[in-house]
Amino acid sequence: GGLYQDRVFCFVHLSVQEFLAALHSYLTFSNYGDKETVFYKSAVDKALESSNGHLDLFLRFLLGLSLQTNRTLLRGMLTQRGSSSQTNQETIQYIKEKISKNMSVEKNINLFYCLNELNDDSLVMEIQKLQRSGYFSIEKLSAAHLSALIFLLLSSEKDLDLFDLKKFSASETVLLKLLPVVKASNKAILSDCILNKESCEALSSVLSSQSSRLRELDLRIHDSGVKPLSDGLLNPKCKLKIIRSVFSDIIFLLFSHPSDVKELDMSKNKMDDSGVKLLNALKSPNCPLETLRLCNCGLSVSHCGVVASFLQSTPSHLKHLDLSENQLKDSGVKILSSGFISKPVFYPLFRLENCGLSPISLSYLGSALKSNPSHLTEMNLSQNKNLHDSGVKQLCGFLESPHCRLEALSLISLKTVLTYFKVFQSLGSKVWFSFQTQMSLFSLRDCGLSRISCSSLVSVLKFNPSRLTELDLSWNNLKDVDVQQLLDLVESRNYRLSTLRLVKSWSGKNEKCKKDKIK
Repeated sequence: GGLYQDRVFCFVHLSVQEFLAALHSYLTFSNYGDKETVFYKSAVDKALESSNGHLDLFLRFLLGLSLQTNRTLLRGMLTQRGSSSQTNQETIQYIKEKISKNMSVEKNINLFYCLNELNDDSLVMEIQKLQRSGYFSIEKLSAAHLSALIFLLLSSEKDLDLFDLKKFSASETVLLKLLPVVKASNKAILSDCILNKESCEALSSVLSSQSSRLRELDLRIHDSGVKPLSDGLLNPKCKLKIIRSVFSDIIFLLFSHPSDVKELDMSKNKMDDSGVKLLNALKSPNCPLETLRLCNCGLSVSHCGVVASFLQSTPSHLKHLDLSENQLKDSGVKILSSGFISKPVFYPLFRLENCGLSPISLSYLGSALKSNPSHLTEMNLSQNKNLHDSGVKQLCGFLESPHCRLEALSLISLKTVLTYFKVFQSLGSKVWFSFQTQMSLFSLRDCGLSRISCSSLVSVLKFNPSRLTELDLSWNNLKDVDVQQLLDLVESRNYRLSTLRLVKSWSGKNEKCKKDKIK
């Protein structure tokens, strides 16, 4: 019974315990006059000697309590009424001397927090002045100014959203100096230099840290960095969700083990046959990948068989597949389409921009997609300049299918948009109804539209009220009278068009056309 009669204190957060410890120490030693300065210096030394930083927060609280404003609040507990300004100045100078001795960045950062508690920002102001002067080189900064810069970056929530190495200097030396900022950032772009073994080992330690906030990483590495970086990526503490421009060997290692990575972007990596075969590592039903980007990877017809095999076993959680900027051509698309025939397309977004496609490619795609119920809701075939209107007609079989769930279709660079409209209209009201009720976004950027094209488009939209809510006509040389026809649709309650994009396509001289729904 006696156990439950005693007082028991439970601290919700360790910071409460650290504060009470600092308060007790301050009240004990602040009444000893000259010994007070010695006590603060000793506290600084003890915190620096700690290998795990367990006294860092205690030291900050302790120095904060020493300010005259806080002494006033604690006057009922203090017996000595003397001023603490001289003591604080001596402590500030002592801390600055420690910072200049080129200790570890982590220890210096805590000392900057201590200076902040003592209302001293002189070193931070010096580094800000250097930044404004234009004569600024991180490689040549002193230990004190480097720590000041890191403290400044860590104190800015805006800077911590994105760390871009090239803003400072695209060198491994700078990266190693600024690793504390990388560790505290949500996204890091390091792809402007090729990281070697030393840099990858340091970056691996960041990925393996429990306190790391890094979720998105963009990098290029040397062969020597594969193993050390893989150790960090495979660490259970690694929190990365998005990886871009990674070495193919790392992909194999990463997805051969449990991983939380949701997006993989290998764009601009020239993959040979062995690199493409690493797609086999992504076939596992346990693979959490939702977005796969293989844009401008040098894929050709010879690679499409491996990609098609991947498509046939794609996990159902894949949502976005981007094969743009690869010269797949018609024969490659024919092979890829075989992956759609044997299995429904589970991913909603599919991109084949600038892949050298012609009308026959759309015939292959249309037939394959029509043969199986599809989850495809957005398809981008833009910048394939040889599609022409006959190619669009080849796709209509899929668009009129009851299984078609397409909501957004981009077919930029069609040579004769007016004929394109007529192709759909000639197929009858069933296709028009299917086409118009499914689409919510329609892009006709940079299509050379004129007044007659706008008139045709307006007549098409009026022919059958649709779900179309956004229309992109950017980079077309339109006049006020052309835009006014479309504006009438935006304002009409009979249509759902709410957003009209006219970037660099319209001068907007007619005040009547300046409406909120025009972007």
